[in-house]
Amino acid sequence: MDDTPTPINVLRSLKSRAAIAARRAMRDLPHIAPLRNYAAKLRAENRGTVPEFDPMDGGTEARLLFLMEKPGPMTDDLAATGKTGSGFISRDNDDPTAEAIFTFMRQAGIARQDTVLWNVVPWWNGTRTITPAELNAGLQQLDALIDLLPKLTTIIAVGRRAARAKTAVEKHGLAFHASAHPSPINRATRPEVWNAIPGIWKQASAKR
Repeated sequence: MDDTPTPINVLRSLKSRAAIAARRAMRDLPHIAPLRNYAAKLRAENRGTVPEFDPMDGGTEARLLFLMEKPGPMTDDLAATGKTGSGFISRDNDDPTAEAIFTFMRQAGIARQDTVLWNVVPWWNGTRTITPAELNAGLQQLDALIDLLPKLTTIIAVGRRAARAKTAVEKHGLAFHASAHPSPINRATRPEVWNAIPGIWKQASAKR
């Protein structure tokens, strides 16, 4: 990871320390500060690392919540992978899944300020495995998140386990859609499912 600033309109812009530092400096902006506090409360439960919300997204102004499955190592600023992560859940992270999210959002024509990204299991604990207990614990945190998003109209669950949130959020009266996860595994083994993702996101993001 180098110290050269990277424009945010290019893939993997959080590969530089300068870009990460600039993003960190934005965490107390009004549209992000309540979400930062929410993440801090989750962090205090000591279940694992909880990434920050990306200030370049819509934050509390978002109308679309893209609910992924679980943070990966590149969301962890203390990643034990030999590479340092950004500490954010972001389409700008330096990994293949983030690159796919960045690309698919553009293909779907979704304005960044309309979106906020999160995970149904918000804690990274060193493994991509999701246990039933982790999933249930994560689902119990969604009401508090939704309460912080007054303009939210739609949840897009990204991945099979994220789709388990449907029952948990039905009472909020939000539109709910589901797509496959844009992981390298799906790209390699289920290309037809992978290629369908941006179309599903585009349809789900239509204004109501």
